[in-house]
Amino acid sequence: MIEQRRGVWYLYGILIFFTLWYMAASLVNLPIIPTPWIVMKNLLGIFIPKILIHGSYSLWRIVAGVILAVIVGVPVGLCMGYFPKWDRALSPIVYLTYPIPKIALLPIMMLLLGLGEVSKILMIFLIIVFQVIIAVRDGVKSIPKETYYPLYSLGATFGDIFREILIPASMPKFLTSIRVAMATAISVLFFTETFGTEYGMGYFIMDAWMRVNYLEMYSGIVVLSCMGLVLFGVIDYLDRKICHWQYK
Repeated sequence: MIEQRRGVWYLYGILIFFTLWYMAASLVNLPIIPTPWIVMKNLLGIFIPKILIHGSYSLWRIVAGVILAVIVGVPVGLCMGYFPKWDRALSPIVYLTYPIPKIALLPIMMLLLGLGEVSKILMIFLIIVFQVIIAVRDGVKSIPKETYYPLYSLGATFGDIFREILIPASMPKFLTSIRVAMATAISVLFFTETFGTEYGMGYFIMDAWMRVNYLEMYSGIVVLSCMGLVLFGVIDYLDRKICHWQYK
């Protein structure tokens, strides 16, 4: 029932978005802003022959970057939150490198790693991993020390504490960090896909713009927005399943 209500609210949001888009197109009345109905008709016609391959490449890059950030960021954040020495040693490094604009590193990444998949995935990784580390660390630090004492007295190992306490306690902040970083990651991916590639939604949208094909350009923008909607929906679903105690 809850999932159905949430789906209805998603539909309401989409309807409001398309209504505002239609009003803007009617007000401007120029080819540069076509009506949503024309764009959707065009999208249905070109999705499989043109857009599907580009969307698949973009989705793969985002998912690969997120998975890599989770593999690296979660263990580091857990260790920083649980072991004070790890926190003292690594916090200055994280604080020093986190504020660096990641997009400024793109030329360096391309020179070192080439113009292929690795540099683009690594950019997504760099955007997300710092937020994951800090969120997981803060989630573990927020656990009262008294929580561990009964487990210590019962002979619990670090693996038991890791599995029963640290992971569940850090999950809400971890998922929030992924949610916050996702929009930035998609925006940066769009930028990186305009260099050295022939596949990706960034390339498709910019190519359509250069050809003054506004219908294809807007079709690509709609697909990129839908990808973001799906990814956020997946994160919300995982949040409700993993952190179910927050919704009782």
